[in-house]
Amino acid sequence: MERLSVWAPDGLPEITPGDDLGELIAGLLEGLEEQDRPRDGDVVVVTSKIVSKAEGRVVAAADREQAITDETVRVVAQRARPGLPPLRIVENKLGLVMAAAGVDASNTPEGTVLLLPVDPDASARALRSALTQRLGPARIGVVVTDTAGRPWRDALVDIAIGCAGISPTDDLRGSTDTHGRPLNVTVTAVVDEIAAASELVRGKSAGRAVAVVRGMGRHVTDDDGPGARALVRGSADDLFREGSAEAYARGLADGREDSRAVGRVGLWASRISPSRPKFLRFRPAESEET
Repeated sequence: MERLSVWAPDGLPEITPGDDLGELIAGLLEGLEEQDRPRDGDVVVVTSKIVSKAEGRVVAAADREQAITDETVRVVAQRARPGLPPLRIVENKLGLVMAAAGVDASNTPEGTVLLLPVDPDASARALRSALTQRLGPARIGVVVTDTAGRPWRDALVDIAIGCAGISPTDDLRGSTDTHGRPLNVTVTAVVDEIAAASELVRGKSAGRAVAVVRGMGRHVTDDDGPGARALVRGSADDLFREGSAEAYARGLADGREDSRAVGRVGLWASRISPSRPKFLRFRPAESEET
């Protein structure tokens, strides 16, 4: 039998820029009952909110839209909203695809918004070092989380945007299932699962920004490991790199350009729907009619 335990202590003070977050979290955990203090193989989960606050990633709320633009590497999808700024789903500087580049106004003082940490993996490594030195376990994992949507599902879930001292994935390829069939593609996102489990006890409005997860020691490592950046899917493997409207518009524009280039009024637009190519008819450009 395997068991997973997750708990989120109260008592962490409001974090402000310049605070020594490692010392504050260590002090919080040291004050717990002995059975609740981190042990060898435990994972400490920390929200990116308090990491961003400690690292000074705070900007005025009035600058939110510009902050989103500054944090954006690529716009995936954008939709107009009556009376509101446009909804922007973008790839940010961390390679994460998120609404508003991860810029967030929740759980932060009035009139401010928070940017994500500059390097959440580096933040996780620094926290792991501080906690290990203060608390003593030889092996302790750290996961930094943020809340994100999912392309195939409604609602939100916490994911890992940074980690240290823990394998981000569990590669089951080469093993077999309960019926002896080989597993050829199964790689589970362990740190995402830990992040989501921790959110169940932390909550969004309870002020609990730290959790301890026990039972995942087999994934905790002696070194810092590759970090959560290893979970970011590369563009070559991303089948959902654009929103549907954006992909259609790009395909249509490319089709028109190809049509002009070959001097025809129609072409097989397989790039719009590779599995079911459609024959599109375009009016020739004026330069082609003269």
